[in-house]
Amino acid sequence: METRCPWKRCIHFTLLLVQLGLPAVLGSCRIQRCNSDFVAATLDLGSSSTGSVPSTGGAAPNREAVNAGYCSALRSYATCTKRMERACRGNLAYHSAVQGIEDLLIQHRCPRAGPTAQPRPLPQGTLFGDACLYNSSFLSREGRPPQYLHCGVFGDPHVRTFNNDFHTCAVQGAWPIIDNEFLYVQATSAPASKGVHATVLTKITIIFKNWRQCIDQQLYQAELDNVPAAFSDGSVWSGERRGQRSLSVRTQSPGRHAEIHAAHIGTLLVVRQSGRSLGLSVRAPRGVVEAFGPEQDVQLCVFGCPDSQRLGGLRPPPPDTVAHCRALLPTPDVYQQACVFDVSSGDLNSSEAAVSALRDARSMIEDMNALHLSPVASAARPRFALLLLGILGALT
Repeated sequence: METRCPWKRCIHFTLLLVQLGLPAVLGSCRIQRCNSDFVAATLDLGSSSTGSVPSTGGAAPNREAVNAGYCSALRSYATCTKRMERACRGNLAYHSAVQGIEDLLIQHRCPRAGPTAQPRPLPQGTLFGDACLYNSSFLSREGRPPQYLHCGVFGDPHVRTFNNDFHTCAVQGAWPIIDNEFLYVQATSAPASKGVHATVLTKITIIFKNWRQCIDQQLYQAELDNVPAAFSDGSVWSGERRGQRSLSVRTQSPGRHAEIHAAHIGTLLVVRQSGRSLGLSVRAPRGVVEAFGPEQDVQLCVFGCPDSQRLGGLRPPPPDTVAHCRALLPTPDVYQQACVFDVSSGDLNSSEAAVSALRDARSMIEDMNALHLSPVASAARPRFALLLLGILGALT
C-alpha cells in the first residue's frame, strides 16, 4: 500500500491531529485562525504536487519549489502562533500546534529564516446580499433551486452514496466520508464487541472549512453516548451576518442526536445514536458535493467503499431475524437488507440503525420514487465517472 500521501492530505491530517480530542479554544486564543490560514496558504501546493493542473496555469512546480512553498507556509504558521503566545498560554491545542510546526520544520529541513507565505486570496472581495446563504444566492444566480443529494452512513457500516449506490463495508478505523472544498467528515468504526466481526460507528468528526467572510473553521465531534448539541468550542452557532447564522446546531434528543445546519453551503448533517452505533445523514447541493479535486479520491459518500473493503451477502439468516426486520421495514429494499445483516450479529437492537437511516432519508430526499433502493439497482456505478466529475470541478 502507498505510504506517502499527497501534500494536501498530509496537511489536513496534521491539522486534524492537532485539533481532535483536545479541549476547546477559549477566550482570546485564536489558534484555529492560524490553522485555517495555513490550510489556505497550502491549497495550491496540494493541487500541484499531485499532478493536477495548477490554478495559475503552466507546468506543475518541481518538488524543490513545492518544498520551498511549504516551508514558507510553515514559517508563516509559526509566526501566527507566536503572536498568540500570551493569549493561548496553557491551551493544549496551541502547544500541540507549536510542537507540530517544530517537527515539520525539522522533517522538511526548512530554514528558520526566510520568506513567509500569505493565505491564498479569497475568491471574491466584500460579500454582498445573501452570499452566505447558499440557497438564496444560487436561486438568484441560476433562476432555479439547487439539486440536492443525500448520503447515509449507518450500522455495520452501510453506505448509501450521493449517487444512490449502496455498500456494506468491512472498514475499521478512521475513513473520510466527505472531503471537499467546504467540508471534511470522518467516521471511525470499531468492533461491536470482543470476539465478533461486526463493527459499529463509534466516532464522527466534522470540520467546516474556513470560507470567505461567512465562517471561520469550525469543528464538531460526536462519540458513542456523547452526541453534543454544540461545536467543540462550546458554541451552538457561528458566522452571523445580517441577522443570519451560517452554522447552527440543535437537538431533538440531548446526548443522542444533533442536527447541524450549514446555511453558507446549503447543507444539513444529522448525527444520531441508534442502539450502540452512530449514524450520519447528509443532504447537500450537487455543487457542494462535487467541489473536490482528483487527490480527494477516498470519500465513502461519493465513491462508496473501496473495492477491497466491500462485503457481499451473508449466509441465509435465521427466519426470526428476517421476520423482525420485515416487521420494522416492510419494503424489501437496501434498508431491510441492512437490518437483516446487522441483526444477524445477534443484537436485535441493532435494527434501530436502519430504521433511523430510512427516516432521515425520507426527510432529505425530494423524489420519493428514489427513496427505496433495491439491492440489485444499487450496484455500484463505474468509479471513474465520479472521479471525473471531481477532476472537472477542480479545473473549472
